[in-house]
Amino acid sequence: MGRQGKTIAEKLLSRAAGADLRAGDLAICEPHVAMGTDGSIPMALDYLQQMQPEGAQLPAPAFPQRLLFAFDHYGAASGPKSLALQERARSYARQHGVRMFEVGEGIGHQLMIERGLVLPGQLAVGADSHAVSYGALNAFGTGIGSSDLAGVLQCGQVWLKVPATLRIRLTGRLGPGVSAKDVALALARRLGADGASYLALEFAGSGVGGLDMDDRIVLANMSVEMGAKAGLFPFDDCTASYLQGRSRGLGTPVCADSDAGYVGTVELDLSSVAPQLALPHRVDNVTDLAAAPDTKVDLVYLGTCTGGRAKDLREALGVLRAGGGIARGVRLVVTPASDSVRDELAAAGELAEFEALGAEIQPPGCGSCCGTCGTVPAAGSNVVSTANRNFKGRMGNREASIFLASPRACATAAVHGRLVEPRQDPS
Repeated sequence: MGRQGKTIAEKLLSRAAGADLRAGDLAICEPHVAMGTDGSIPMALDYLQQMQPEGAQLPAPAFPQRLLFAFDHYGAASGPKSLALQERARSYARQHGVRMFEVGEGIGHQLMIERGLVLPGQLAVGADSHAVSYGALNAFGTGIGSSDLAGVLQCGQVWLKVPATLRIRLTGRLGPGVSAKDVALALARRLGADGASYLALEFAGSGVGGLDMDDRIVLANMSVEMGAKAGLFPFDDCTASYLQGRSRGLGTPVCADSDAGYVGTVELDLSSVAPQLALPHRVDNVTDLAAAPDTKVDLVYLGTCTGGRAKDLREALGVLRAGGGIARGVRLVVTPASDSVRDELAAAGELAEFEALGAEIQPPGCGSCCGTCGTVPAAGSNVVSTANRNFKGRMGNREASIFLASPRACATAAVHGRLVEPRQDPS
């Protein structure tokens, strides 16, 4: 009798390691691409220095052509210490020919995906936990620490334990006013913040075909909020269409074997998902938005690698139009995920429409998400955000309360000045 078939995770890491691996095995791999951010590179360079003989200079990276440095966490308002760390990373990149995404280009994860730098079948790591986003492209995308990034710089390798896989079988289609963010929050509600600890989430089922690439990025992105090591999608026509014109090829896609082994299967009918809301201060503290407590909203934030793409911002704008604008006393901040998202909205006149309605437009990047640049909420304020995390201090102020919701729900809160279910508003 032959061996049991493999999951997508097992196939991707077997390929990256050049070995026949199963869940629980150690994979020593050369990533096809590795990304560092200005929040992680300086510490990686410190670790790299510690690996050298005393008095030795920092070495060139083993494979500079496989590296990308994204300057997306800090900006002009981040302060001189942060900017000095950023310049140190920039100097190393310039010295050794490492490609850079400069301040204002956008969020590294978004740029990696939209510029076709991650392909199906690859191992793509990032020294930032939301590198799991790359799994939307049928690649093994995962976050690594700064010490792991130092190892990639030193020898071009990284080690990973091959994760067991939890299958997420999707059926049906999203209903009116419901988005992929609601699905992600519904999964966090069901699984908990650590319910998928060191597992790969493998999205499968007939419902996958009804999700576009933006939807898939959201679900892959938020898999880490359930503790997952990766969030993986199959390759299909949607993947091929998205990559057309962005990359030089379609990579080497993999699919799960029909007899692959899973630790379990979660069944989710997309048509049953209602708009969701994560209450402070946990991503898994989720309720139906219709059941949310009556809460005044002070700040609405549209952006991040979870909710800052053109589709997200257009859905929000549709709600703002229909609702007649922003309620008195509400501050609406919009941060496009990339320069191409900003330019697309600007060319269509939509960015100007946001501004005419009273929104503040910030440069592309991580913005307010992690509290290191962009708008910081006031103490005691209630924030509704399209981001992926809402723990205390996430946006730079421990005295603010952060709610997480879809772009539509965030825009609805901006219109009403309170938490309101978006199905009550046409969009």
